[in-house]
Amino acid sequence: MAGPVVIVAIIAIATVAARGQIANPVPPAPKSIAAGAQLYQKYCKACHGEDATGDGPLAPKDVHPPNLRDTEWKYGASDGEIFVNIRDGIPPKFDMKSWKSRLTTTDIWNVVNYLRSIGPQ
Repeated sequence: MAGPVVIVAIIAIATVAARGQIANPVPPAPKSIAAGAQLYQKYCKACHGEDATGDGPLAPKDVHPPNLRDTEWKYGASDGEIFVNIRDGIPPKFDMKSWKSRLTTTDIWNVVNYLRSIGPQ
């Protein structure tokens, strides 16, 4: 019989694997990217910075939001992983909160498309 730590580890591995499995249903067309840019400016730049380099003035104390333009994405770089990070927040401390109560699914995909347009290709 597996102990609680093993069960938690299995659940965590399955959750991380599932995070990247979501396919982006919104084509990265100019309209989607422009909508994502507007949403980024409204909801994301306070922490991630005007140019998405992680230097926003309202990031929680002692938290350094990631640079969304570089090639290293600590919390996953697939469209599905980015979507889930925005939708659900970043565990375990949730310094980045969930946005699912403020952004629609399409809004989140538009932000993903915008981030793709400015980030690593």
